[in-house]
Order: sequence, then structure tokens, then C-alpha cells
Amino acid sequence: MRKKLCFTFLLACSFFLMLLPLSSSAQSIDLTGGIKNEYEYEEYFFLTGKPIKFTGTNKNATISTRESKGKLTETYKFTLAGPNGEKLTRNFTYTYDVTNYDQVGQSSATGEVTKFTEKITVGDRTFTLADYQLSKSTITDKRPASDYYSGNAIARKTYTETTGRGKNAVTKTITVHADSRNEGYENFWGATETQITDFEIEFDDGTIGTVRNKVSTSKSRTLEYNENDASLSSFNGNYKTISSADSLSEYEYDLPDSEGTVASNIDYMPKLEMLKIPKFRDLSSNWAREQIEKLYSLGILDDQSNFYSPNTPVQRYDFAVAIGKAIDLRVLEETNRKKTQPSIFKDVKRTVKDYNYLVATVDKGVIKGKNPTTFDPDGFLTRQQAATILVRALGLEGKAPDPGYSTDYKDDYKITDYARDAIYVATQLGLMSGSDGYFNPKATLTRAQSSAIIERFLRYLEADLKENYRDNILFFN
Repeated sequence: MRKKLCFTFLLACSFFLMLLPLSSSAQSIDLTGGIKNEYEYEEYFFLTGKPIKFTGTNKNATISTRESKGKLTETYKFTLAGPNGEKLTRNFTYTYDVTNYDQVGQSSATGEVTKFTEKITVGDRTFTLADYQLSKSTITDKRPASDYYSGNAIARKTYTETTGRGKNAVTKTITVHADSRNEGYENFWGATETQITDFEIEFDDGTIGTVRNKVSTSKSRTLEYNENDASLSSFNGNYKTISSADSLSEYEYDLPDSEGTVASNIDYMPKLEMLKIPKFRDLSSNWAREQIEKLYSLGILDDQSNFYSPNTPVQRYDFAVAIGKAIDLRVLEETNRKKTQPSIFKDVKRTVKDYNYLVATVDKGVIKGKNPTTFDPDGFLTRQQAATILVRALGLEGKAPDPGYSTDYKDDYKITDYARDAIYVATQLGLMSGSDGYFNPKATLTRAQSSAIIERFLRYLEADLKENYRDNILFFN
């Protein structure tokens, strides 16, 4: 059986709504640490001095979104129940101002609460939200292969707690302060958001309680090889995708009368999709067969021949198109482009297959021509060119040291200046490596080698980023 390859899409689930980039298709779960799937929702409540788990279905935990003229409005309507008849009702509306900095590929969003009602009934105790102040903001850096974002939020909630009725009613005040930070990324193949929120609860008698919540969520698309059992089938097997999602939330609490940890996790129902069948006849003994067939099944490689020719040099045009498809660059359909518009390069015809992917990679700054007017589409791709393209796509050129450094490769002196930062970063990220201490920057890549590099690039977008944004933050904070 083939090894599994996981690609993760975004399901970001957070405490504070606008800590997610606006381009995200994920659902956010307000300032409670709640998590959900396509059917159920759950969160914990701590103002009674002990954790109470509230749950509901998506019919009574709804979120609606409206965007108009640079403003985004989110409305939350929840009606939840506890295990012993407890009730929670909540209606919040948030409004955010969105600012796009298109010239640098960034955007920011700043929001506040504009409407709020919340009431929690636990036995003869009723908690009513009397005041809610919230300030939150996020910044998103939009790179060709992935968006990276981080945000902060601070909030103060003031509750009245009423016990008894009529003349016997007693009212107390509880104030909750929240300080939250989050980090996340989103790309076509993977996304993860992890957020840490610290709550300080001031009870009416002057005692203090604290709750730290960690929430991390993802949506995964696992690529598996499906081997046929029938020996007389026209094909030996094919790849399939299994799309799934998970959300996890953990609360560590230290209250006047109790302390401990409670946690929740919810999975979505997986979905299956069979992918097209690779039928290359010259890969049976090639070391990169698995990587080539994965990319073909995903539509990144689109060779119509039964022969892939893995040992021939890869051409610049083919690599540019494959990268464009790998990072899911949106392209304009030819029918939407003016017929009289000239090609972006004199040596590339507008009618060539996948031309718009080349346009997209050039427009995004992922790849450049040999000069402003020529691309050299049939030219062979070198190792230093490939490293430069990958690092530009990730937007991580700034991870290299200040100018004047040398890489650890023995042939560092052969690296062209423009590629040194990219080779340094690609090596540090594990996207590319040398052999016997040499990088061989000007050696050409074969089609097999380029496929292996792109497949490793995709695994970085999913697995490496996910580990960095989930495990490293959850377990080391």
C-alpha cells in the first residue's frame, strides 16, 4: 500500500471572530472557546465556579455574515442547554472595518461589538450580561502560496448574578476580562489556526478566578492510494481523497472553589472523492513514481501521453504552470481576456495550453522572465531557479540572514546572488537539499526531480505549517 499524504484545508474555529482573515471560508465561534461540526456545537461556562458544558445543534447555534462597503457584520444567535436543565441564550452582533493594502498584499480588520444580549440560568441563579466591551484586530499578509495572519483581542464582560425572587432577590456583579492572541495560515492545501485566550474572572466577593483556553482547528484532505484487488482490472489502482475536519478546545481553570482541566474535540463527517487514474508506462522502476502519480491525480501535472519521460530536463514553462496549479492561483478564462491583448512575453503564444497559469505566476511575482520581454519557455530549469520560485511563492524571502552571509554549501560561490536567500530558506525549510555538501545551483532538474520537489512543497504547505501553527503553539505555550 502507498503511504498516505495529507493535505489540510481550512476550518478555523476561534474565540474572537475577526482574528481570522476575511478571505477565510472557515466558521468562527466567538469568545467562548466553542467548537462545532456540521451538526453539533459545544462550549464551557465557568461563572458558577465550576465548568458547565452547554450544547446545541446547528439549528440553535447560528452565525450569519453580511458585508457591505468595507464593513463586515457578523451576527450570533445561540440557544443552548446544559446537562441538568441549565439554559443559555445569546445574541451578539459584531461590526468590523476592513482596510486593504493592495500595494503590499496585506489587509487589516478591526472590530467591536455593537449589539449584545446574553442570559444563563443555572437552577435559581440567573446571569445576565449587563455590559460588553470588545476590541479586536487582525493583520493578514497575502502571499501567492499562502496567507499568514495574526491577531489580538481584549474584552470586558460585566454580568449581574441574581438569586431568589422578589424581595428575597440578591444581585451580585461578576466581571470577566479576556486577553486573546492567535496565529494562523490559509492556503489551498492546508490551513490551521491556533488561539490562546486568558480569562480573569472577578467575583462579587473579591475573589479571582482564571481560565486559559487553547483552541486549534483544521480541515484535512488525505490522499490515499486505493489498490485494486482484481488482477484483471484495466488499472492497478488509483488515488482517492478523504476530506475531514477536526476542532479541539482545552480549558485550564483555577477558580476559588475548583480547579482542573476540561477539553472537547469534534470531528466532521469525512467525504470521499476518487481521482483520475495515472497510466504512465515508463515509471514502474522510477524512484519518483509515487510523487509523479500523486501530482497527476491531483491535476497538477496534465500530461496526455502514456509516457512521462521522467529523466528528461523539465522546462521552465511546464514548471511555472505546475506551481500555478499547485498553489491554486485563480486564472482568468480566455473568453474574458481581450483577443487583441498581446502576450506578456514575446516568446510565449497566448494560445499555448495553460497560458493563463503563466500569467498568474508572473503577476503574483512567483516567477520572472529572462528579461522583461522574454521568458525562455523551453529552457531547462536550474536548481537555483526552482528554489527561488518556491520561496517566492511562500513569501519567505525575509527569513534569510542580512546580506553578506554565505550558505553552508561547499559550492556557495557558484550561487547567483539573486538565488542565495532562496537557497538558504529552501534548505532551512527542508524543501530542497544538496548532495555531499554541494547544492549544484546551476544543474538542471529532471522532470522526476521537479515532481519530487513540488510534492515536498505541498507537504510543507500542509504538514510542516500545521505542526508549526498547532503543535508548537499548543504544547509550548
